Amino acid sequence: MVHKLAFLTGLTASLVSAQQIGTLTPESHPKLPTQRCTLSGGCQTVSTSIVLDAFQRPLHKIGDPSTACVVGGPLCPDAATCAANCALEGVDYASLGVKTDGDALTLNQWVSDPSNPGQYKTSSPRTYLVAEDGKNYEAVKLLGKEISFDVDVSNLPCGMNGAFYLSEMLMDGGRGELNAAGAEYGTGYCDAQCPKLDFINGEANINKTHGACCNEMDIFEANARAKSFTPHPCSIERVYKCTGDTECGQSQGVCDQWGCTYNEYQKGVHDFYGLAPPAKTIDTTQKFTVTTQFLTDNGREDGVLVEIRRLWYQNGKLIKNAKIAVDGLSTESVSTQFCEKTSSWTMQRGGLKTMGEAMERGMVLIFSIWADESGFMNWLDAGDSGPCSATEGDPKLILQKKPDARVTFSNIKWGEMGSTYASGEKYGARRVAKGLTA
Repeated sequence: MVHKLAFLTGLTASLVSAQQIGTLTPESHPKLPTQRCTLSGGCQTVSTSIVLDAFQRPLHKIGDPSTACVVGGPLCPDAATCAANCALEGVDYASLGVKTDGDALTLNQWVSDPSNPGQYKTSSPRTYLVAEDGKNYEAVKLLGKEISFDVDVSNLPCGMNGAFYLSEMLMDGGRGELNAAGAEYGTGYCDAQCPKLDFINGEANINKTHGACCNEMDIFEANARAKSFTPHPCSIERVYKCTGDTECGQSQGVCDQWGCTYNEYQKGVHDFYGLAPPAKTIDTTQKFTVTTQFLTDNGREDGVLVEIRRLWYQNGKLIKNAKIAVDGLSTESVSTQFCEKTSSWTMQRGGLKTMGEAMERGMVLIFSIWADESGFMNWLDAGDSGPCSATEGDPKLILQKKPDARVTFSNIKWGEMGSTYASGEKYGARRVAKGLTA
C-alpha cells in the first residue's frame, strides 16, 4: 500500500500553494533531458525539465512578500478572492535539495538551515516532469510501452522513500481564470489517496472540503532495504474532487488507495533486493536500472492492460524479477490474475484495464523523496514488507544518522517494448512477443 497522506499532511502544515504568479523570485526550471525510444530508430533526447510542487513554494499577498496568504484567512476566504490576492513565487531549487546534472536528478530529504548553522531543515521535495514548452507537464503515455531509468538508493536508509510514479494530473496543472500559474509553478497535484489539500488544480479548497483524486501508478517506491510497485486505479478520469469520507475513502471511494502491490519480500523472498553483504540479486549499494513494461492483450498501444512486468539491469546483467507464489499462481509480475487473487479492492475499480486507460490518456511523471512521521514507513520496509525494524524509520533517528539521505534518478527513457534497456537486436520486439524479455 502507499501512504502518501502522511507526507502530504506534514507538507501542507507549513507550506501552501497559490495560483497567481509572483515577481519576487524568478522561476527557472532545472533541465532534465529524457529520451524517447523505438526499435528502428533508437533513442532520441527530448529537452524536458522539472518543476517543484506548488505546495513547497512561498505564498504571499500580491505586492507584499512579508504578508503570507493562508487559505481560509482574510486574504483567502474563497477561491476567487484568493486568486485576486495571493501570488505563488519561484524558488531556488538547490536550497530545497533539488539538483540536476545532465540527465540525473538528485533529491535530498534534508538541507542545511542557513538560519541555524550546523542544523538541518526538512525539504522533502516533490517534482514533476515538464514538457519542452516549459509551460505544461509532459504527457507520459505508456500503454503497450516500457519505461526505464537508473537509480541510486544507496543513501536511502530504512524509513525513507524515493518514489518514481505517475498521476493523472491535468497537463496544464489546472491553469485557468483562478489559476494563472498552472503547471509552470507545479499546481494540480492529485493521487489515489484523494488527499484533502489547500488547493485543487490551483483553486482554493476552503476547509479542505474536497479531496484531489486521480489514477496513480507507483512504478518504484524504495529505499536501500525494500521496494514495491503498485497500480492504484480509480473509477473516475483525470482530477476528481471527492466529497466526504465515503467517496474519498478506501472502502467505497472512487480510488483504490491500497493498490495491487508487488513486493516479493512479503512472500518470503528475502535475498533478491537489498544491501550487500550478504549477497543480493540486486545490490543496492550500487546503481541499477529499472525497466517496467505495460503489456496489453493485443500487444498494441490500443489494447487492454493485462500485465505489468519488471526487469532489472546491473553490472552488465539483465535480471528477471523475483518470482513469487500466490494462491496457486506462480508469477513475477502484476497481472489481472494476480490482482484478482490478492486485491479485490483493485478489481472493484476496474483493475488493470482502468489503469491502462489512464496511461493511454497520459499521466504526469513524478519524482519525490519523503519520510513518514506517523508510520515510519513500516508499510514499505518493516514487518512482512521488509527487513527494517518497526522504529528505525523514525525521521528523527534517520536525521541523526543520515542527514544527507538522498536518491538519484537518471537516464530516463521510454518507448516501444525492448527499446529502452538493451539493444533491439538482442531484446527487441520479437523477444517481447514470445515472452522472452529476459
